[in-house]
Amino acid sequence: MEKGQRRLQAAVIGDANPGPEVVAAAEKLGAMLARLGVTVISGGLGGVMEGASRGARQAGGLVVGIVPSNRLQEANPWCDVVIATGMGQARNILTVLSADLVIAIGGGAGTLSEICFAWIHGRPILTLTGWGGWSDRLQDATLDSRRSSTIRACTSLEELEQAVRGLFPNLSAG
Repeated sequence: MEKGQRRLQAAVIGDANPGPEVVAAAEKLGAMLARLGVTVISGGLGGVMEGASRGARQAGGLVVGIVPSNRLQEANPWCDVVIATGMGQARNILTVLSADLVIAIGGGAGTLSEICFAWIHGRPILTLTGWGGWSDRLQDATLDSRRSSTIRACTSLEELEQAVRGLFPNLSAG
């Protein structure tokens, strides 16, 4: 990253209560993003959010958690910066608008709302497939006629890394 250049920010979204294999995938994703110099943003709670946060932090990255309550201590322990919103699920719009791209792993209705906000606001959306939820259901989908964004399904972390590098070619070598 050159002096004066803002760090790329990626929102990692997905299940709050997934199985351990999904958390492990999120942790690897967070570490990969940190190696690329990308700040990880999430809803700051458990599951995919905590896995990505842990992976990024342990790899030396910066982690931001945007929590739904007004309690800073609600965030998972891997968040470097916590933004307490007091907004409940409405905080999902802040998570998306704070990111240059959105990456989904699994996910239920909350994840779907974030994907929709990303679509509406023109944030590129990458999904890591194979974990169920919305990340599998929206493979290369078009959500509506506005075509303000793209959804690209990736079947592995390696493919996802290449997709991130394709979107942002000036990333560090990793």
